[in-house]
Amino acid sequence: MTYVDGFVLPLKKKDVGAYKRVASVAGKVWIEHGALEYRECLGDDLNIEGMAPFGQGVKLKRDETVVFAWITYRSRAQRDKVNAKVMADQRLDKCAEIMPKFDMKRMMYGGFKVIVAR
Repeated sequence: MTYVDGFVLPLKKKDVGAYKRVASVAGKVWIEHGALEYRECLGDDLNIEGMAPFGQGVKLKRDETVVFAWITYRSRAQRDKVNAKVMADQRLDKCAEIMPKFDMKRMMYGGFKVIVAR
């Protein structure tokens, strides 16, 4: 089964354009280094009655929205190799210069074993 890195983070609505530019470059870098899939999604329908909203987990503020993202790999070992290459890629250094600031303490991140895939 594949392996997935997933994350949810708060992003100021005014910073969506800049974040999208950074995510576009990051996605290319991850795929070039071996990731199977790279997805970054912007919150749209977040307040479903009777369920905990994504914004609750990141303590969303009025001027923010939620980014929900995942990257898939063949395995955890392959993820570790890909991420090592990605972190050494100088294209991400340039992205850091334009990356909008967000509260990393409110970001949720984890690695996941896939248990069902269709």
